[in-house]
Amino acid sequence: MYSDDDIQYALETTEVLLEPDRRIDTFGTTVFEFHIISELMDSVDEVRVRQGNIEAGRPLIVNPNMISNLSFEGFGEQADEFAEWLRRQEGAATILQYGFKFRQSDIKESVVHDPFEAVRDRILEKVSASNDPLQAVITGVDDTWEISLLRFTFEMIQRSSGINLFDFKRRGLL
Repeated sequence: MYSDDDIQYALETTEVLLEPDRRIDTFGTTVFEFHIISELMDSVDEVRVRQGNIEAGRPLIVNPNMISNLSFEGFGEQADEFAEWLRRQEGAATILQYGFKFRQSDIKESVVHDPFEAVRDRILEKVSASNDPLQAVITGVDDTWEISLLRFTFEMIQRSSGINLFDFKRRGLL
């Protein structure tokens, strides 16, 4: 079980090196491909790379009291702890719900025996060259990598909410 300090540290040390060019779609499902890079704590020049997809359901207009009903489908115990931490934060509710049933699928994990900076640079170069607007590269703490992924997800929500609100208003739904 992780303490509030563990979660806070993971949130503070997570860095999104390359964010997707696309945002969460207002009227459909969005699937982002992520690469999370983390140094192994007790090893020199060993870096774990996790790659997978995270699916964000279309946002819904909700009552702000619904934050107590958050669910993180497919995530482990860390997500439950993160959800509990989020519930304790002041002002966390918004008028849009992004489902919070994000699913991790097809997670691939490998350990690379190279300096962190070299691994990071290779992955950034490869992802940038792909020109895929739905890819992200993230760095974080190895044992709390899901918290890093959740932080990325919340940042995507923050960046998408203005566009999503505009779309809802334009269609007369707000």
